[in-house]
Amino acid sequence: MKRFFIIVLDSCGIGELPDANLWHDEGSNTLGAIRNNPAFNCPNLKKLGLFNIDDVGGGIDNPQGAFARLGELSMGKDTTIGHWEIAGLVSPKALPTYPNGFPKEIIDEFEKRTGRKTLCNKPYSGTEVIKDYGEEHIKTGALIVYTSADSVFQIAAHEEVVPVKELYRYCEIAREILVGDHGVGRVIARPFTGEYPFTRTANRHDFSLVPPKETMLDLLKNSGYETISVGKIYDIFAGKGLSESNRTCSNANGMEVTLELQKRDFNGLCFVNLVDFDMKFGHRNDVEGYAKAMTEFDGYLGKFLENMRDEDALIITADHGCDPSTPSTDHSREYVPMLMCGKNIKSGVNLGTRFGFCDISATVLEYFNVDKDKTSGKSFLSEVIK
Repeated sequence: MKRFFIIVLDSCGIGELPDANLWHDEGSNTLGAIRNNPAFNCPNLKKLGLFNIDDVGGGIDNPQGAFARLGELSMGKDTTIGHWEIAGLVSPKALPTYPNGFPKEIIDEFEKRTGRKTLCNKPYSGTEVIKDYGEEHIKTGALIVYTSADSVFQIAAHEEVVPVKELYRYCEIAREILVGDHGVGRVIARPFTGEYPFTRTANRHDFSLVPPKETMLDLLKNSGYETISVGKIYDIFAGKGLSESNRTCSNANGMEVTLELQKRDFNGLCFVNLVDFDMKFGHRNDVEGYAKAMTEFDGYLGKFLENMRDEDALIITADHGCDPSTPSTDHSREYVPMLMCGKNIKSGVNLGTRFGFCDISATVLEYFNVDKDKTSGKSFLSEVIK
C-alpha cells in the first residue's frame, strides 16, 4: 500500500519568473514578503529545505527533504491552470480575462436566464464590491457580478436575499454560458451575510472548466488507485478523476482533515489545497496575516511529518504567487517551491530550477508505476528515491 500526499500552499510563490514583466509582476516575491515578518516562524519548512531552494537564501546544512524551484510552463498565473499543470496538463493558451467587464451579450444572456438584473460588471476586490454594491443588491435583488485580473466570473449575493442553493444554480447557468472563447477558468459563488459593510461566508463554491485532457488524477483512478481531494481541489478539476471529496472551510480545517486521512488506510493520492493564504491574505495585502498562516501551517506540518508511514511520500508546493506587499491585489507570476520527503526519499537533494509544475505529476505517476506518457512533465523520482 502506497500513499502520496500533495499539499498546495495556494499562492506561496518564491520570486518572479523571467517573463513576469508580461503580467506586470516584476519584483514579486510572496515568500520574500512574509519571511521577515515577526509572525513568521516555520522551522519544519526550513528543516525540509525551503530556504535551500535556488535564490531563496537562508538555507541550512543537511536539509531533510529534496527540493526544487519550479517555473510554470502554462500561460497565466491562475489557480485553475496552476493546479492543472501540477496534475500534468500544460495550458499553452491563457484563459480569457475581462479587464473592462464582460461583454453585453454575456450579461444579457445571464440576466435573461436567471431572471435577475446585474450590478457592477467590472474588476473589483471581493470585499470592496459588497461594500459598494451590497445595499443596492439587497434593495433590488440584482446580482453583483464582478471579475479580477484572473479568469473568473464571480457572483456575490446576500444569503437572505438569494439562498445559497439558488446562488449555486445561477453559477451553473453562468458556467453553461461561459464556454468556447469565453470559457473562463472559474465561475465563483461569493455569498455574504450581515449588515454593512457585510461579511463573506464560508459557502464559496467554484465551478471550474472541465480539464480538456486526462490528468494525473484520471490516470491514477483508472489504474485502480484512490484519488482523494481536500479543499477546493474537487472544484478546480470539476470532479474529474477524483474518487472522494472533502470540503473544508479554512487552512486549519484542511490540515485537520488531512491529518485524519493520514490515519486511514488507502492506496493512492491525497491532493490538498489550502486556500486561505491566497484568499484571505494575498489578495488582501495582509503580510502579517500571511506570515501567521504560514506559521500555523508549519505547526500542522510537524504533526504530519511525525505520523508519516514507511511507504508515504509528501510534496509541498504552490500554484502561483500573490505577493501581499505589492500595490496589486492580484496573483503574481512567480516560481513555486517543491519540497519532497518520506522515509524512502533521499534528504538534501537539490533538484535545482526546473520548468514545469507538471514534473510533479510525472513523479507521482512513476511512484505508482502508472504510464505517464499521456501527460506532460519529466519525473525526478530516480533522483530522489532511495
